[in-house]
Amino acid sequence: MPERDEWHQKVSGIIKAELKRRNMTYKQLVDRLVELGVHESERNIANKLSRGGFTAVFFVQCLVAMGVSTVRLDD
Repeated sequence: MPERDEWHQKVSGIIKAELKRRNMTYKQLVDRLVELGVHESERNIANKLSRGGFTAVFFVQCLVAMGVSTVRLDD
């Protein structure tokens, strides 16, 4: 079973990969989150993704804001 840090990297990597697939910046993600009523700064998002430690709610909010409808967990 992966270590805790590996899990953090995995969830952070999912968001980063989806941003890259959509050619979106953190600023664009911030703007889309605001549309959902979620207020985060670019710096906050960068820190959360760097740490990989954030709530499941934030994870899903980001995915919805990016328009992700399915998540693939294997490589």
